[in-house]
Amino acid sequence: MTESLTDRSSGIFRGYRVIVVRPVASVGRWLPGLAVVRTYQRSFLRGDISAGLTVTAYLVPQVMAYATLAGLPPQSGLWVVIATLVVYFVLGSSRVLSAGPESTTALLTAATLAPLAAADAARYASLAVILALLCGAIGLLCWVLRMGFIGDLLSKPVLIGYMAGVAVIMITSQLGKVTGIDVSGDSFIADISSFARGVRIQSPDWPTVAMGTSVALALILLTPRFRRAPVALVIIALATFVTFAFELQRWGIKTVEAISLQPPSIGFDSLAGDDIRLLLLPALGLFIVAYSDNILTARMFAERYRGRVDANSELLALGATNIASAAAHGFPVSSSASRTALGEASGARTQVYSLVAALGTLIVLLAFSGVLSAIPLAALGGLVIYAATTLVDFPGFRRLWAFRRREFFLAVAAAVGVLAFDILYGILAAVALSVIELLTRVARPHAAILGQGDGVPGWHDIEDLSTPTQIPGLLVFRYDSPLFFANADDFVRRCEGALDSQPSPPQWLLLNMEANVEVDITGLDALERLRRHCERAGVVLALVRVKHAIVVELDRHGVGGRIGHEHIYPTLPTAVDAYLNDHGKTRPD
Repeated sequence: MTESLTDRSSGIFRGYRVIVVRPVASVGRWLPGLAVVRTYQRSFLRGDISAGLTVTAYLVPQVMAYATLAGLPPQSGLWVVIATLVVYFVLGSSRVLSAGPESTTALLTAATLAPLAAADAARYASLAVILALLCGAIGLLCWVLRMGFIGDLLSKPVLIGYMAGVAVIMITSQLGKVTGIDVSGDSFIADISSFARGVRIQSPDWPTVAMGTSVALALILLTPRFRRAPVALVIIALATFVTFAFELQRWGIKTVEAISLQPPSIGFDSLAGDDIRLLLLPALGLFIVAYSDNILTARMFAERYRGRVDANSELLALGATNIASAAAHGFPVSSSASRTALGEASGARTQVYSLVAALGTLIVLLAFSGVLSAIPLAALGGLVIYAATTLVDFPGFRRLWAFRRREFFLAVAAAVGVLAFDILYGILAAVALSVIELLTRVARPHAAILGQGDGVPGWHDIEDLSTPTQIPGLLVFRYDSPLFFANADDFVRRCEGALDSQPSPPQWLLLNMEANVEVDITGLDALERLRRHCERAGVVLALVRVKHAIVVELDRHGVGGRIGHEHIYPTLPTAVDAYLNDHGKTRPD
């Protein structure tokens, strides 16, 4: 029976419990952001409005700073955040994630485009649009292919180290703004070298230094104390007032100057056919980092209110927000953990707070552009420096050091890689480190000879038992990893070593394959080598707890038939009974 529109909207008039029309189920499925709004309650409204206004006060100076960090006019950040907040409201699966410009993607944009655009502002803006479009296209393609798992490519240690490296680069990229020294460079090493040369030939502009450092220090000291207050807005407003009241421009303090209500002009005529090819790899690396940041932030806040984040829906949302940014003549975007935290702390219950923030930003842009033009550039530089300090996870480094030194040094290596090879290559290095670290663990996994212990049911690693016992002639062995190319030789070597370690030659080698959840042809070739070794030694090779999918692979390869299905058992007790029956023995007490 079809539900009428009147029936579906009747909740609007019953005590204002529901204030929006319930979309049909298919709309909620394809537009997950609207699924929350479907049951929106009036009690949410106060918190969403409060959070939206608070986030507006915080994000206006923040996104202007990030736009300048990306190499674009400050007002472009405002137009971009309006567009992305609205798009994420419709498509996002997180109830509180704040989409839009953020420091890492802004810095990546600058690092990518600075060598390509030289001093041509129109060409630079057009390349930024193309880069955002490519990121959007990659996101949509990944969504179609359901590749939500790519957010897991960066392990926790690598992500901690990577973000620390990015933070250092963010700080060095602002040296010129907060000192008044001419700094030109597109990497950490280039910025440091240029700054060192500049110090030798010119003195810092001390009013600019005072402005930038005082803003950064004030934000660092006050923001943690007043988490619900728009500290950034108050400090930037104070810096703007002081600059205007005391005419600090005469002392060398530079301001944003005229804020145009138009997005930055672009010049596609200056693009060459090779530009898209040059931007493809940077766009891929940038997208991986943006998506990792998105999904990690969304999941972190979802855990607080027992919500759920759909990894594939986030691919669609990220792709669409980047396309929306390109339409606003912007640059690649992701999400802001600091804005998300502020919104959540200020009472945000749904993405309606993002709509409030978008509307508030639009009002500021249209009605207060004259005030925005008076903001000192050094103050925006100080804001970026503060944002950089929030990216360094000092507790995370301490946890890694206490947990496992190898993971701590992996984080340090990721940070050094970002600084030494620049951000874009640092992304690839970070992903490579994650994969290498994974391979080192699964290539040399734990392996154990299994036995039984007094008063302990089941079979366990004999190293974990105080008085282990083994059935004479039966060697039970477990290799705790998928069996594939990286550990095939180690698997054979460990099995043969276990056979040689027995006081007397065993009659059966029983492989417990419960941990071998995946195999490839190299791993099965290794199993065949072990089978031949056992055959020559007069040892029966048997398998136990083999998953059905692995049995299919064994048969397809051929090693399953040579081992024999009669020697493949579902449980350890049935395998042990078969061994005892085969040799006319009884189970020991």
